Amino acid sequence: MATRNSIRTPLARAKGLGAAGAGTDHFWHHRITAVSNLLLVFPFVVIVALVAGRPYAEAVAIVSHPLVAILLALFVISITVHMRLGMQIVIEDYVHGKGAKIAAVIANTFFAIAIGAASLFAILKVGFGPLL
Repeated sequence: MATRNSIRTPLARAKGLGAAGAGTDHFWHHRITAVSNLLLVFPFVVIVALVAGRPYAEAVAIVSHPLVAILLALFVISITVHMRLGMQIVIEDYVHGKGAKIAAVIANTFFAIAIGAASLFAILKVGFGPLL
């Protein structure tokens, strides 16, 4: 491609980013979290199946195992990040007012953080028991 026929600046050509500058990163983060969700959903389903119907003490013993707690924490983190990215796409595509769009993206981010923090706290509370 001849550079004199391009309307892009040399910096834009060097960075290789699109018009918005971050669309590709958002796309790949969303795809990477989707793949991690696929990998983590099977252990999550197995853990839920193991815990279902057990007495509370046995369920706590299962969830408090370090490997199980780590898998659950990774699942929560991956799901909440993927959820935030997915909703951000919907908000950016369908909310047309600039102020409403900014407010919705901020609310979406805070909601994802709140859900993730509450879920991680619950996992830590069960995992560490009376220490928390």
